[in-house]
Amino acid sequence: MRRNQHSARTARATLAAASIAVAAATVVAMTGVAPALAAPLHAAPARTTRLCTSAKYPRLAAKISSGIRAALADRTQSVVGLAAADPAEDLTCALHRTRHFYAASVIKATIISALLLKVHGPRGLTRTQRYLAYLMITQSNNSAATALWNDVGMRGMRVFLRRARMWHTFLSDAWGLTLITAQDELTLLQLLTNPGNVLGKYSRRYVLTLMAEVIPAERWGVSAGAARGITVHIKNGWLPYPEGDDWNVNSIGAFTGEDISYQIVILTGPPTAGGQGEGYGIQTIEDAADAINRILARRLGLRSAPVRLPDAAALAEPGG
Repeated sequence: MRRNQHSARTARATLAAASIAVAAATVVAMTGVAPALAAPLHAAPARTTRLCTSAKYPRLAAKISSGIRAALADRTQSVVGLAAADPAEDLTCALHRTRHFYAASVIKATIISALLLKVHGPRGLTRTQRYLAYLMITQSNNSAATALWNDVGMRGMRVFLRRARMWHTFLSDAWGLTLITAQDELTLLQLLTNPGNVLGKYSRRYVLTLMAEVIPAERWGVSAGAARGITVHIKNGWLPYPEGDDWNVNSIGAFTGEDISYQIVILTGPPTAGGQGEGYGIQTIEDAADAINRILARRLGLRSAPVRLPDAAALAEPGG
């Protein structure tokens, strides 16, 4: 059985490789620019790199920068793109924020957002679309995502990306092979957590509510180390490429509570000269997120929840 599962996974990866090559060629043909994909570089930033900044609280920024550096210091099998923001602390963090990664299932948060823009809010959704949206976000159901992706259409997706000012997201005919950046994903989370002219209050609340109801087995990732009592609105993605043991693993999340609103995006992929296993990628994300969340929790006078890796059943799930 394990051999058959491995063969099936390898077949999926081979198909994904062909689709990715076509997607990359399409991007070049349409834009004249080759997207900057994850390259063979070390995960850990150089000591001289200023990862986090805060004009109001420079010591806080320096502390979180040091925490992220330490977390990524030995994660040599991960290439990492990171973006985070806490407006209350005047804090922003970035590492390879414009590097492209394959979206996998984090694109599902963009799909539902684009659909809400197209139908003018939750009231415009059909009963079937509401059910599919629930499955797509809370259980990362791929069939539901494909159905809603088709409902939005490529034109609808492009309209949303333009309105949201997500300039560096390159769509693929296969939604999971869309190329994303940490900066664009942070832009999406900030759009969802702040009033604006792209999505109305009820649309933003609808998406955030679904992200807060993601099933326990899929709440790993940027949630690591988050303070108790904070609501974590999360969406993860995981995709094997180019081989069955080379995984792209992503996690995006908005953190809200009383006078609390911040966002973290961590995208990871395998370096060219070597692979990143699924569990390894998750661990990389959780180490970096824990460094951010724990420091912010202590600053707020709150206790962090214990970090728990997903169980074996979650790790055995196909690419999502």
